[in-house]
Amino acid sequence: MSKRLAILAVAIFCLLGMNTYSGTAPYSGTTTSTTPPVARSSSNNPSTSKLRTAKRQRQSSLVRMSASRRHSRRRLRGNGSYRYSSFSDPAADDNPVGDDPAVRQAALTALGNWNGSIVIVNPNNGRVLSIVNQKLALSSGFTPCSTFKPVVALAALREGIITPTTKLYVGSRQRMDLTEALARSNNIFFHKLGEMLGFSRLAQYAHEFSLGEKTSDDIPGESPGRFPATAPKEGGVGYLAYYGMDMEVTPLQMAAVISAVANGGTLYELQYPRTADELSQFEPRIRRQLDDLVQYLPQVKAGLEAAVLYGTARSAYDPELQIYGKTGTCSEDGARLGWFVSYAQEQQPKYVAVVLLRGGRMMFGPHAAEIAGRFYREVLRKERVATQASMTTGK
Repeated sequence: MSKRLAILAVAIFCLLGMNTYSGTAPYSGTTTSTTPPVARSSSNNPSTSKLRTAKRQRQSSLVRMSASRRHSRRRLRGNGSYRYSSFSDPAADDNPVGDDPAVRQAALTALGNWNGSIVIVNPNNGRVLSIVNQKLALSSGFTPCSTFKPVVALAALREGIITPTTKLYVGSRQRMDLTEALARSNNIFFHKLGEMLGFSRLAQYAHEFSLGEKTSDDIPGESPGRFPATAPKEGGVGYLAYYGMDMEVTPLQMAAVISAVANGGTLYELQYPRTADELSQFEPRIRRQLDDLVQYLPQVKAGLEAAVLYGTARSAYDPELQIYGKTGTCSEDGARLGWFVSYAQEQQPKYVAVVLLRGGRMMFGPHAAEIAGRFYREVLRKERVATQASMTTGK
């Protein structure tokens, strides 16, 4: 028994002393000391004091992380019952005037009778092409779940916290780089990025993408969402980074964010022309050029592509399409949320599709990704039919 206790004690010591960082980027965490060992009685030795302090901080961090993960699982599972149905007629109260008819029909076909919303935007000019379930998309904000992670990744790259090859320890004797962490949507990886960035720096980049603000002053009924003024009391900035704790976003806001990623760094003000006159007078409005982030976009896009190829969004995969996206799954207010923010085609992308599902256990990120993939396939099919018809008419 004493041998087992000794082995257990050594294992715990190794775990607490394990370096969690691998790579060349600057890191402010605890590193393994190369100072010769000191006697146990030297309690006033500065090196010993720092080591003990570091161990206490590390242990406290692990406890907080464990508590956050348990809370996240409780929120995800809920109490086994949800107040919202997973099924509805999502377009029942919509006003489709101004929507691109072919795009809207493809979105309706993809969403079916699931309780949710799908927003389609042209990422090259900010025009909203269609919104199915306009009330859900515009009137209130929701927890972004893991769809906030691409913004966190860009912040960490820009601040030199990590490089594309940096690997962080994520448990189970495993380390991940950014591409893998985005593909797998690893919470521990982004919890660590949030803690290393700190709240003020993370908030700076969230505001760069205009989170917590309306995407336009011209879209009636649009909610501004919310970005917290301070780090969440529960879970801290790490919980904010991987979960979006205390945040509220709309599908329209997430469409603006992923459009900026898709088009190479231009954050457009979204516009939703509803009449022939508004459409004829439509001109793109640039809200902000994200010049400082342009060189880091390809590194984030690699993770979004990997998510569809083999990660959490693989249900959106189509061999004929190059789809990039990020899933999100969490629960709030008696409903389970399933997100997928995405765009198709790297060269000259034509569509951004954001899917938000709200209901019971069947609503989760991979399901939202499946619906988005269905939209892309359907709209591509319609384009091919229209092209063939045009060619036949031309003859």
